[in-house]
Amino acid sequence: MNRLAGETSPYLRQHRDNPVDWYPWADEAFARARAEDRPVLLSIGYSACHWCHVMAHESFEDADTAAVMNELFVNVKVDREERPDVDAIYMDATQAMTGHGGWPMTVFMTPDGRPFYCGTYFPNQRRHGMPAFLDICRAVDDAWRNRRDDLLEQASNLTEAMGRESLIDIEAGANGGDGLPGTELLTAAHRQLREIHDDRWGGFGGPPKFPQTMSLELLLRAHQHNGSEGTLAVVRTSLDAMASGGIFDHLGGGFARYSVDGQWLVPHFEKMLYDQALLARVYLHAWQVTGAPGYRQVVEETIGYVLRDLRHPLGGFFSAEDADSEGEEGRFYVWNPAQVREVLGDDAEAAMEWYGVTDVGNFEGNTILNRIPHRGDLLRPPEIESARARLLAARGSRVRPGLDDKVLAEWNGLMLSTLAEAAAATSSGEWLAAAIATGEFLLRELRRPDGRWLRSWQADAGAKTLAFAADHAALVDGFTRLAEATGEARWIAAAIETAEAMLGLFWDDEGGGLFTTGHDGEALVARPKDLLDNATPSANSMAAAGLLRLAGLTGVDRYQQRGEAILRLLGPVAGRHPTAFAHLLGAVDLLDSGITEVAVVGDRPDLVAEVQHRYLPNAVLAWGEPYESPLWHAREDGLAYVCRDFACQAPVADVAALAAQLGSGHS
Repeated sequence: MNRLAGETSPYLRQHRDNPVDWYPWADEAFARARAEDRPVLLSIGYSACHWCHVMAHESFEDADTAAVMNELFVNVKVDREERPDVDAIYMDATQAMTGHGGWPMTVFMTPDGRPFYCGTYFPNQRRHGMPAFLDICRAVDDAWRNRRDDLLEQASNLTEAMGRESLIDIEAGANGGDGLPGTELLTAAHRQLREIHDDRWGGFGGPPKFPQTMSLELLLRAHQHNGSEGTLAVVRTSLDAMASGGIFDHLGGGFARYSVDGQWLVPHFEKMLYDQALLARVYLHAWQVTGAPGYRQVVEETIGYVLRDLRHPLGGFFSAEDADSEGEEGRFYVWNPAQVREVLGDDAEAAMEWYGVTDVGNFEGNTILNRIPHRGDLLRPPEIESARARLLAARGSRVRPGLDDKVLAEWNGLMLSTLAEAAAATSSGEWLAAAIATGEFLLRELRRPDGRWLRSWQADAGAKTLAFAADHAALVDGFTRLAEATGEARWIAAAIETAEAMLGLFWDDEGGGLFTTGHDGEALVARPKDLLDNATPSANSMAAAGLLRLAGLTGVDRYQQRGEAILRLLGPVAGRHPTAFAHLLGAVDLLDSGITEVAVVGDRPDLVAEVQHRYLPNAVLAWGEPYESPLWHAREDGLAYVCRDFACQAPVADVAALAAQLGSGHS
C-alpha cells in the first residue's frame, strides 16, 4: 500500500493498492526528488475518467511497470477535481507542448515543479502512433542523466509559456478601452452562436458534443429581450435533442457528460454533478419561458436523480458516477430485448418500441435507450411510465458504476443555486428543504473554525484543501439564490461573508480579476487565473455575475465595482469567443440591461410567487426577513416594489398589478 489510502479523494484511493509508490501532491514528494536528484512523474486524472482507468489497469497496476517508475521517478498522483490549481498549470504546459490536452495527464518535471515533457494517455505497448509508456519513461530517464541541459531549457520554455494564453486574453481585454461592454458585444455574440449552432441535431459544432448550457442560457436571455422565435427555436432544438438522446438517462434521470456522436445517441456514460446542476437550470428556464411540460419533466427527473443517487445523508452532494461498471463502459445503462422481456413480460414490446430497443442494438450489440426518432416527445403514456419504473427497479440490481463520494464546494454551490431556483419556481417544498440542508451542510462541514472555506470533504476523511476562487464564487451565488428562495436573512449574511473572503483572498490589485489560488495558498510555479467558461463557469465569470446580483440585493457599491472591473477586463475578448465566455456574457447582459430590484414587504406569498415563477434573469428579489439594504428602507408591509435604473414604480398590492410591472420580459 502506498501513501494514498488516507486521502479524501476516491480517485486517489482507487490507486492506493497500486505497486507504484505514489505520493499525493505534497512537499514531501518534492523534497525526496531534490534529495535523490530524480524527476517527478505527475499523473493527473479524476474518478469518472474512462481512459484514466485504462492507463491505471495497463500500467499502474502492473508490477513491472511500477518497478521502473519507482526506480526512476518520484511519482505523484493528483485528482484534478480536488486540485484544479495544479491541473490548470500543467494543462497549460501540456497544451503548449502538444497542442492538445486531456486526462489522464502525464507530466515529467524537475524537483522544483517545472515541466519538461508532457502528454496524456500512453498505452502499455506502442500502438496507433503512440509510444509505449515504459519507452517514454526510459527516454526521459536517459535525457535526465545525459542531456539535462536540454531538459532544463525545455522546462524554462514551458514554464514561461504556462498561462501565456490567459495573459494575452487579459491584455486584449484591458487594451480594449475603459468602457464597459454592452449591447453591441452581446449582439455580436448572439449572432455567432446562431451561426455555429447545428440546426439539424442541436448543439454547437461537431462531435464530440458537449451540452454547452451556458451558450443556451445566453440565447434564452437574448430571446427575453427581442422575442425572436428563431432564437428560441435554436434553444428548443438543442434541448429537445439532448433530452431525447442517449446522453439523457431515460430510466433514472440525469445526463451523461457528453455525446461521442453528432446526434446525442452514444454518451460517455460518466455522470457529473455539475452537469446535472447546469442542465437542470437551463431546462428550468426553458420551461418558464415556454411552459413545455417535457422540460419540466426533465428538470424533475434530473433533480430526482441527484437527490436519490448523489446525495449524502447529511445534505451535501457527491461529485460523480463512473462511466464503467464490471469493467465495461456503459454496461449499467444498456439493454437487449431478452432483458426487457424478462422484466416486462407481455408489456415489453410497447416499451421496446418507445425506447428503440432492437435485436441489432445501437451500441456494441445492446441498446442505449433513446427517443431520437421522436425528438421532443418526452411525456410518457401511463403504460410506458409503468414500464419505465419497472425497468429502473430491475436496473437497480445491477452492479452500479463507481461513485466519487467527495463533496466539492464549487459543484455543490452550483447545485445549490439550481435547487433553490427550481424550488422557488415550482413551489416545491421538497426541493427547498434539500436546498436548505445543502446550505447548512456546506457552512457546517466545509469551513474551518476561523471561517476559511475548504474545497473538498469526504465522510471518512473530513474536509481539506483550501478553497479556490471558483468555490467562493459558486457559493456566493448559491447562498444568494437560497436567500431569494427562502426569504431568510441568514443566507444573505453567508453570501456577504463569502464574497468578502473571495475579494480579500483572490483579488488581483494590479491586474484586476481573481487569481485561482488565495494569497494564503501554496506557491506553485505559476499563479493562474480561471478565465474561460468550460464544463463549468469560470471563477471570474461566476464572480462577476454573483457580485452584481449581490450588489443589487445589498446596495454595497464595492461589489458592483468589482463585478464591473471583471467585465472591463474580459468583456472585449469574450465578444470574440462567445462559447468560451458565455457565462461572463450573461453578466454583461445583467449589467447592460440593468438589474430589476423587487422587494415584497410583509407576509405576501402570492406576490412572492408571482416573481419566483417567472423567468427574470436580470432581477433580484428581497422578501421575508429584512436585512441591511436600501431595498427595505421606508417600505410598507403588504406591498411589492419594483425598481430599475435608479427609479421605482408605484408600490402595488395585487398580483395583476405586479405582473403588469414585471412585464412580458421583452425589451
